[in-house]
Amino acid sequence: MIVATYLLSFALQHAVAWTLLGLGLRQAARHGAEVPPALAGRVDPASAARSREYTLARGRLGLASSAWDAAVTLALLFSGALPALDARLGALGLAGAHRFVAFLVALVAITSLSGLPFSLYATFGLEARFGFNRTTPALWLRDRAKGLLLAAALGLPLLYAAHAFRIRAGDSWWLWLFLFLAAVQLALAWAWPALIAPIFNRYAPLPAGELRDRLTALAERTGFRTRGLYVMDASRRSGHANAFFTGLVRPRIVLFDTLVDRTPPGEAVAILAHEIGHYRKRHVQRGLAAGLAAQAAGLWVLARLGGWPPLFQAFGFPGPSFHALLALAALCGSSFTFFLAPLGAWISRRHEYQADRYAVRVTGDGPALASALARLGEENLSNLAPHPWVVAWSHTHPTLPQRLAAIEAAGRAAPAA
Repeated sequence: MIVATYLLSFALQHAVAWTLLGLGLRQAARHGAEVPPALAGRVDPASAARSREYTLARGRLGLASSAWDAAVTLALLFSGALPALDARLGALGLAGAHRFVAFLVALVAITSLSGLPFSLYATFGLEARFGFNRTTPALWLRDRAKGLLLAAALGLPLLYAAHAFRIRAGDSWWLWLFLFLAAVQLALAWAWPALIAPIFNRYAPLPAGELRDRLTALAERTGFRTRGLYVMDASRRSGHANAFFTGLVRPRIVLFDTLVDRTPPGEAVAILAHEIGHYRKRHVQRGLAAGLAAQAAGLWVLARLGGWPPLFQAFGFPGPSFHALLALAALCGSSFTFFLAPLGAWISRRHEYQADRYAVRVTGDGPALASALARLGEENLSNLAPHPWVVAWSHTHPTLPQRLAAIEAAGRAAPAA
């Protein structure tokens, strides 16, 4: 019954996912080369044609990667590989926390290596073909090495701590583990901008000039207290352009150097106003709170399932163990949480509309925001007309035509700052 329930959910998940991928590919093949009427004069036909090819290439890669991931998941769950790995670690004399950590590290290594060919092709094949990739093999290897060291430095102590809570905190282990993980996440949110992000990218203060003056004036006018304006060397790895802020209290504003180089100051101001809108509307804090609530619920469910022998026996384990429980959660969980995706995507799209309206209100310059979004969409080869079902299920941002229409409406409601 347990296996049948999981397989049914797994089949439904991938039937929906692959249907949506297929609809997206068909939409792009039929209409992707056309410039939507709302974007006429903003996006040239050549860019629309390249956007179509990029969308098709990414969709085909996503379909192949999804099929491969599904096969790997089923193989790990039903081939007996995981119980055999657990038995082998026991035969080597590992027990307790060491066995727990070694098992989960091995699982992460297996799943990471299984997806490596797709990651390599995405970077050095697909992204390079469309002129986005600027990562050299040497830089890619350095990034991977740094990522592994960082994962070990942060992840291994967390795993040992999780095992300690499970063993020593009794039936309330899940609550204590949740409180510990929440504290760690908040600490990382504080430490990331200054201590961790610079491991991978260089961050330099935005040079003095018109752009800095206008962005500083906007931050002061909106009461947005920031730790500074920075430019990130994104061009070392990619030709994509973007901007973001990082940190929960007095965040840093970060602009990709590709954005600084290619975007007029008025459009950059509109983009920053949009990001400030997210902060002012507390979207980041709400997202963090929702994530923590989901984490607490997930740990509570695991605590209820952790002592149920039939669950473990259904997947070949002789009996309950904490590492087997977490492995099954990691491999099986997405087949159930997948169906919550439309809710999260809908909330995210609402937040984008709200941030856009805020930007129009505080700048009084809806056309600048519309122009900036159209420019970013064209330069990043965004899908100009995705299938409505795909948007409803998984898109965290409204389509470009939808955003431009909403910005125009907001401009009519608030024509001046």
